[in-house]
Amino acid sequence: MKELCFDAVVIGGGAAGMAAALELEAAGRSAAVVEREDSLGGILGQCVHSGFGLIEFDEELTGPEFAERFEERMRGRPISALCGCTVLSIEAEGAEKVVTCASPAKGVSRLRAKAVVLAMGCRERNRGNIRIPGTRPAGVYTAGLAQRLVNIEGYVPGREIVVIGSGDIGLIMARRMSWIGCKVHAVVEILPYPSGLTRNIVQCLNDFGIPLYLSHLTTNIFGRRRVEGIEATPIENGGLVPEKAFRIPCDTVLLAVGLVPENELSREAGVSLNPMTNGPWVDSYLMTSVPGVFACGNVLHVHDLADYVVEESRRAGRFAAAWLGGARPERELRVKAGSNVRYVAPSRVEPGRDNKLYLRTMIVKNDAVLEVKLDGKVLRSTKRNHVQPSEMISISLGMTELEFAGPDAVVEISIL
Repeated sequence: MKELCFDAVVIGGGAAGMAAALELEAAGRSAAVVEREDSLGGILGQCVHSGFGLIEFDEELTGPEFAERFEERMRGRPISALCGCTVLSIEAEGAEKVVTCASPAKGVSRLRAKAVVLAMGCRERNRGNIRIPGTRPAGVYTAGLAQRLVNIEGYVPGREIVVIGSGDIGLIMARRMSWIGCKVHAVVEILPYPSGLTRNIVQCLNDFGIPLYLSHLTTNIFGRRRVEGIEATPIENGGLVPEKAFRIPCDTVLLAVGLVPENELSREAGVSLNPMTNGPWVDSYLMTSVPGVFACGNVLHVHDLADYVVEESRRAGRFAAAWLGGARPERELRVKAGSNVRYVAPSRVEPGRDNKLYLRTMIVKNDAVLEVKLDGKVLRSTKRNHVQPSEMISISLGMTELEFAGPDAVVEISIL
């Protein structure tokens, strides 16, 4: 069995993994990136639509272009990229972590490192997760799988389309299927508001005249060998209204019903997971409950923009490099999700420096107020023109705001 040694191993070769590895290398640390696909880039390779890079590069790029920018940065750097390699386990051996991975070309390898960065991304929820009744005909796909079939494999999964769920990838695929000559009959969303970004509602649905049925539950999928249609039932006053149910004919159903951080490997490694995000609990260094194991990007919490993934992953790489050099947080304060906030990540801040936090609201509201409290005292109150659950909010907490906090002080962030 081949054994290799590095300062850090980064698991996942998408935008998060590459950004973290570049920071580790820039800090003088040896790093390896392990990617199960045959090339770096992750999911970005199949995202041929534009909208990437507006923050990172100050220009609008497609997913492959965004990934290529990072691959170009990786070239010529002493970073080992192990592609076509699947991680089987992460185990602790003394002060080291042993990452066991398998490759059809190279067999089983053991990578030894003092630090591991988790950057595996996320996966789609499927029909089993949301329990749609009905038969099990051909023609039911997750939106991401359909995206790969169309953009990478060159297949058209169907001609008469209904999208269930208004997540961003479903909205983008509604537009993509329209571009290739398919008829998209509807997008059906159980919530009273869209799950995707406002810009995607406008550019992917409104611009193509695709109906969006909010507060509608998909209560049946019809068809024996192939999908023949779906049944949508309105939700009024918190309950289904069966007498108003209607059928939408189609031969293909695309599911865009949410993403889940890919954390089976994390769980097996003993990492504690946050039930609100399905990602690891992390401290102010983005380190998990397992010392020396860090997490960033969509494996930590599902982001709405790849630019935010890169921003967070850079910090994870820097923190991992600092930790390898013996740095530790001097002291940390707990961060609490307050009124109308689903979660805040990370769950700890360090008063001695500036901290970047990400959060998601649970409400849709215009003229909202983002309020930050320290032990009940308002530190900051900022007006937001509009907030909604699909759009992540990022804030910075400065050193000067936290420098006089007591040892047991708690930071609470609310949306009012």
